[in-house]
Amino acid sequence: MAIIITDECINCGACEPECPNTAIYEGADDWRYKDGTKLKGKVILPDGTEIDAEAAQTPISDEVYYIVPGKCTECKGFHDEPQCAAVCPVDCCIPDDNHVESEETLLNRQSFLHNE
Repeated sequence: MAIIITDECINCGACEPECPNTAIYEGADDWRYKDGTKLKGKVILPDGTEIDAEAAQTPISDEVYYIVPGKCTECKGFHDEPQCAAVCPVDCCIPDDNHVESEETLLNRQSFLHNE
C-alpha cells in the first residue's frame, strides 16, 4: 500500500529528500513521473495507461506535502521501512487504506521506475 501524508502535516519538508522515488512533493507543486526515476518520454505504466513521463501532473494537495501513489513503493527495494514515516516529526506519514498493494506489486513498481 502506498503511504499518505495527512492534513496534520506541518510542511517541514523532512520527508521529501528521503524518498528514493521522488514521490513526495510540496503542496501545490506539479509532479512528473520522470522526477527521480529512469522514465522519459512516452511510457506505458504497469496498469496499461500511456503517459508522458515529462508532462506536469496536477498536484494532489494544494495545502500540504503529498505522496504520488503511483510512484510510492513504501521504500521496498531500498529500505526496510518507509523513510518518510521514519523522519516525520508529527507522524503524519501513514499507510493509505485507499491504495493497498502487495509487496510484489511494490517491488515491481520499484523495478519499473528505476531499472531499464
